[in-house]
Amino acid sequence: MQYQRLEDLRIDADKSQAEIAEVLMCKREVYRRYEKGVREIPVWALVKLAAYYGTSTDYILGLTNKQEPYPKK
Repeated sequence: MQYQRLEDLRIDADKSQAEIAEVLMCKREVYRRYEKGVREIPVWALVKLAAYYGTSTDYILGLTNKQEPYPKK
């Protein structure tokens, strides 16, 4: 599965793959594989990226087109 929105969010934020890899504390190549769908993204990384970009995990996964995060209860 390719996560096109990971790449789109990164580009919109004007960040490099290396910068996002730093956020996740992993190597750039590992992050590149997440972005291209070569490697499944772990849940912890998905949650961390959603918080970093201020969006929902569902948006990153392509389950919704609504970019805003869900309201907290």
